[in-house]
Formats: sequence, structure tokens, C-alpha cells
Amino acid sequence: MSRLDAAAAKLMAAVDALEAAAMPLADVRGVSERNAELVAERDNLLARVAELEDETRSLAGITEEVEDRLDTAIAEIRTALGR
Repeated sequence: MSRLDAAAAKLMAAVDALEAAAMPLADVRGVSERNAELVAERDNLLARVAELEDETRSLAGITEEVEDRLDTAIAEIRTALGR
């Protein structure tokens, strides 16, 4: 029975060593998955920023048009009032 106990102890030591070696790999895999999630989130945020920049340019154009029209209307009113 002592040979069997020695073999069992050796097997358990080998399993423990294998688990110890595998743990860092599992941690790396988890970090890699988190990195992939963060990259996807970054890509989504960059796309949203691009959309908002487009919207800002569009609103700036509309604001400029409204400003020009208001300036024209104010000038016409001043002319009508004789100023």
C-alpha cells in the first residue's frame, strides 16, 4: 500500500503543479477578454463622438444661417424705422 500511497501523493503533487501553472493562463485569458470589451467600448465611443461632431457641424451651419437671417431682419426693421 505504501507504493500506492506514494504514487497517489506524486499524482496529487503533479495535479497541484498543473493547477498552479494553469492559473496565470486563466488570469491572462480574463484580462484579454476584458481588453476586448474595452476596445469594443472605445470603438463605440469613438463612433458616437464622430456622430456628435457631425451634429455639431450641422448645428453650427444652422446657427450661422439663423444669425444671418436675424441680422438681415434687424437691418430691415431699422431701415423701416428710419434709423
